[in-house]
Amino acid sequence: MKPGIRIFLLLTVLAGLMVQPIAAAPLGDRATVGPQPILTWPVVPNAVYYEIEFLDRLPENPNGTSPSAHRRFASRAVFTNGYNPDLRDLDGAVVYWRVLGLDIRGNPIGTFSDARRLRINAEKKEPLKPLITSRLNARGSAPLLYPVYTWIPLLETTTYELELTRLPPENPGGAEPSQYRIWSTQAEGFACYDEQPRREPGRYYYRVRGITPDGAPVGVWSDAAVYEVFPTPSVYAATLGDSITHGGGAISYSPADWAYDYQTYLKFSTLNLGRSGDTAETTAARFDEDVLPFQPRYLLIMTGINSIRAGVPAESVIRDLRIIRYKCLLQGIRPILLTLPPINPAAIARAFGQETSPGWQRELAIVNDFIRRQTHYIDLYPHFADERGELPERLAIDGLHYDIVGKQLMAAIINADWDRVTH
Repeated sequence: MKPGIRIFLLLTVLAGLMVQPIAAAPLGDRATVGPQPILTWPVVPNAVYYEIEFLDRLPENPNGTSPSAHRRFASRAVFTNGYNPDLRDLDGAVVYWRVLGLDIRGNPIGTFSDARRLRINAEKKEPLKPLITSRLNARGSAPLLYPVYTWIPLLETTTYELELTRLPPENPGGAEPSQYRIWSTQAEGFACYDEQPRREPGRYYYRVRGITPDGAPVGVWSDAAVYEVFPTPSVYAATLGDSITHGGGAISYSPADWAYDYQTYLKFSTLNLGRSGDTAETTAARFDEDVLPFQPRYLLIMTGINSIRAGVPAESVIRDLRIIRYKCLLQGIRPILLTLPPINPAAIARAFGQETSPGWQRELAIVNDFIRRQTHYIDLYPHFADERGELPERLAIDGLHYDIVGKQLMAAIINADWDRVTH
């Protein structure tokens, strides 16, 4: 094991031993709000969901994990770092609220946050609208060719419409589509994965609104958020692959959450050409359209695990990897293949209800053997495999997408090998 990777693993273990309870810190300590506010708090790392409770007085058990005796009501249907409660029956009342991060099994991560005081005023008219949370192409993050848009959802609203424009919408606070709309789609929950690669330079504005099952608006459009696509005449390095490249993890976090993107931790800049859901075949099929316009000097390639877990033979995955490698060499791009880490079928079944092909380990070994015979490759597999040859839950709670520590480990391995594969 290389010294840099060994140091990373040691620090990870020590951090686990020294960790103190993590309490979210909700905003608005003594706020007066309308009857349907959106309450937010800092993300609790690796929390799959949250418990939020509303109290009629300060809790008797601050910094604990148990419900308060003063609880009015609570919810665990909270999968983002924000909640839109219905407080219309509490006009004029003072209530307190706090949140607790939970893992996939409902166990606490840290403790309840400090309770915050709210006074409910029904006369305070606040428009009902989602709150955009994604910060695309932020400083220090790898630009996404396929953006992901996220928001705090509205209570009891499951379907949303998202629209994309190239100019600021002319009707902020309205409910009608913008005349500048260039694309729109519907999505469930609190995230929308753009189906189109956004490579044309310039500014893009996006906003979201809730809709009923028959398509009527719920409230109004969110405030518009903006991101910019910058010209990329010369790309040093790019990454190509499926959702492990695209980003996200701990079930509830998308590629818009930069802590769950391994490229955040690389010592060099990259352009993220990943697309969630890709198989080896679909990655190869979009190479000309998604890679060639950028002409990266180096291309980190990691694809095929979705194929293998679905029962696609290793030889088919290898054929697609050969195509990608061949096209790179024709264009003067250095292909750097990453071996495929293992998966955890039991965790995948628990998280997604999906079965894994029984022969996945055999096919994975064949693909990785091919990768290790290439001139330029980085071997991730041995750092992610437990004694059974599976992915441990401490690195990926859903058995497939690495959580923060897994993404940091992935970057540490690449950083340690980068000089070797680029010279």
